[in-house]
Amino acid sequence: MNNLPTINAGIVVVSRDCFPIELSRERRKKVFKACKNKKLQITEVETIVENETDVMNALKEIDKKDINALVIYLGNFGPEGPLSMLARKFDGPVMMVAAAEESGKDLFGGRGDAYCGLLSASYNTGLRNVRLYLPEYPVGMPDEIAGKIRDFTPVARVIIGLRKLKIFSFGPRPYDFLTCHAPIKPLFDLGIEVMENSELDLYELYNKTENHPDIPAISAEMQKELGSGNQMPGVLPKLARYEIVLREFMDNNLGASEYAVFANKCWPAFQTSFGFVPCYVNSRFAARGIPIACEADIYGALSEYILTCASDFPATLLDINNTVPYDMYEEAKEQVKGYRPHELFMGFHCGNTAACLLNDPTMKYQLIMHRLLEPEKDPDITRGTLEGTIKTGETTLFRFQSTAEGQLKAYVAEGEILNINPKTFGGTGIFALPEMDRFYRHVLLEHKFPHHTGVGFRHAGKILFSVCKMLGVDVFFNQPKEMPYPSENPFKSMTLDENGRSEVCL
Repeated sequence: MNNLPTINAGIVVVSRDCFPIELSRERRKKVFKACKNKKLQITEVETIVENETDVMNALKEIDKKDINALVIYLGNFGPEGPLSMLARKFDGPVMMVAAAEESGKDLFGGRGDAYCGLLSASYNTGLRNVRLYLPEYPVGMPDEIAGKIRDFTPVARVIIGLRKLKIFSFGPRPYDFLTCHAPIKPLFDLGIEVMENSELDLYELYNKTENHPDIPAISAEMQKELGSGNQMPGVLPKLARYEIVLREFMDNNLGASEYAVFANKCWPAFQTSFGFVPCYVNSRFAARGIPIACEADIYGALSEYILTCASDFPATLLDINNTVPYDMYEEAKEQVKGYRPHELFMGFHCGNTAACLLNDPTMKYQLIMHRLLEPEKDPDITRGTLEGTIKTGETTLFRFQSTAEGQLKAYVAEGEILNINPKTFGGTGIFALPEMDRFYRHVLLEHKFPHHTGVGFRHAGKILFSVCKMLGVDVFFNQPKEMPYPSENPFKSMTLDENGRSEVCL
């Protein structure tokens, strides 16, 4: 996927001038070796930072070596002023970690006190309003530090991706989906560019591609991907034209940004004007790491992209759609793995999920749009969905959202997709999340999150939680049973009779 940042992490060691500088240098070399043993790409910054002059020299070296994510490593106590200055001046995500003491045999000349120095450094970075990535326990031996650097890499990929991201949208967000509306100023505050366009702009571009020379090749590529699953072969040239339009628009309008996603209105005028539904094209872009959110859902596209960066794997956007009927639950007792009925739900969308994430992906027509736009007719303008059962395995639900007042918030929840036939249309799967019923009530409903959720196909909760904290965004999660939500009613219901009355004394 070429729409994601490539991370070139660098490690710079700091040293307080009253501690042996060699202690820091040797400890940096040991971390570098541990990273190599774990096959982690890391670049050593030879400059050791003791003072402000060293900061400037280190920044020059960092720039020369194209380092875009920085690990500040306290080999000893470290100079909190210069190191916090380095963190602030570096234009990229920063992790701060400290060396653990290595042996009880050398606690005179070989004691570094980085455990203490990290406290001073944390206070000083706070004075400079620097947001750092701090591991859950940011102190360790070289092999442990290497593991923390590995965890930092996907976090850095998300942060860099957001800083260089542009969101294109076509069409106003639909009136019937007010939940997809949210202020966009918080996106600019994060450094994300937003370019909103009219559906007429898109339609004009589409009309100009009628004889585009790439249409046959793209159509053939689509046919090869679909294979026997192509039930609507006649629509492929139209879909190929649309894919070309979006590809060329992105190339021509990235401007100062490096990465892009789309949030496009997709019904009902889309079908009557363009003559197809765009779902399959959306799925192909998602497979390339370029999410295209339905219903002009700008924050939905962003949520998908964050998931893609975090997992380095395609994501999708689904409705948190419907409950699983009790009879289906009973039929699938072996597959539900002990989950309660209320911990299950169906995730659904018309057909925007990448083919690699579906069992038996099939080109079909959009049933709901067909009912609305061409009832009692063979499907024509509603052709173009990619349908199938979503593959089983790990999943992470994630939504990054602004409130109506412009405050950013997010949720993340890990679970799994079960091996149960959803027995319905669209790109659909049966999801299981621990304590989903409580999460649904006390997070999704209470905090006014929309019905669209970003869906990842790896467990990425740890990464996403850290990303939100680095961005200063409040993040909710599906809390275990023993951890009540603040608004959760702690009392059990009283016993009532068949008339809804408690027993009374007459």
